[in-house]
Amino acid sequence: MAVIEELQSAVQTISRQVGGSIVGIANRWGMGSGVVLEPGKVLTNAHNLRGEQVTVVFGDGRSVEARVAGADLDGDLAVLEVDTGDAPAITWDGTDAVGIGAPVFALSNPGGRGLRVTFGLVSGTERSFRGPRRRRIAGSIEHTAPLLPGSSGGPVVDPGGRFLGINTNRLGEGFYLAIPADAALRARVEQLGRGEAPERPRLGIAIVPNQIARRMRAAVGLDERDGVLVRGVEEDGPAARAGIREGDLITRAGDRDVATGDDLQEVLATATGSIVLSVVRGSEDLSVTVAL
Repeated sequence: MAVIEELQSAVQTISRQVGGSIVGIANRWGMGSGVVLEPGKVLTNAHNLRGEQVTVVFGDGRSVEARVAGADLDGDLAVLEVDTGDAPAITWDGTDAVGIGAPVFALSNPGGRGLRVTFGLVSGTERSFRGPRRRRIAGSIEHTAPLLPGSSGGPVVDPGGRFLGINTNRLGEGFYLAIPADAALRARVEQLGRGEAPERPRLGIAIVPNQIARRMRAAVGLDERDGVLVRGVEEDGPAARAGIREGDLITRAGDRDVATGDDLQEVLATATGSIVLSVVRGSEDLSVTVAL
């Protein structure tokens, strides 16, 4: 019983310490949660938003219309500008990364329907998942604190109430993923709070999944090759201007072989100026320089 009583006390303490920082995100098509970062600023997931206007519901029941200061759909993050009133900001002090087995608490207020606090353990680190635009989001914390629908955008905290991550994705039954509240997240959040959209190099192409690409090449009698098959090219986009065509197979980007869309995105994430692509067009090998 002592362990249960200690856990009960810990949940109640976290509720008192952090509960006032948790908000609900409400709109006509769904619901989510969020957390007060500082006076006038709330952090949530981008997938909780529908348009530029959103209603934020505070723990005392106050509902306020908020404005989207900045949103990053690829990273599934958004910062809202809203009158936070007396709601306190969550403690975000650069706590070291957590390891497997660490106790955590997840907090949410699904659509403004009331505070929820649950307990769990970190079950994995450096996990990845797909964001709203199917871009891979890496480095996530996996934990077992149960979350109701509408809990994404709320925080996961340590027993001291310090911000560890923003709950974003369900992974199977009973496992959840949170984007870690590290220095990289703080920099991205500050950028969004200033209304600055993240700038990511892009080619302007749509691609075919790797397995399908292999079958398509085999169907027309071409040799199997690892690479990223282009199924569409954005008009006047970087790839189009460089001469990339539908049906091209990108096998190398910069100094790295690419076999999947994730490989290509990882190369682009650190690319600047331009990038040289090795392309197979039919049975012909080409080298194409794309200005990003």
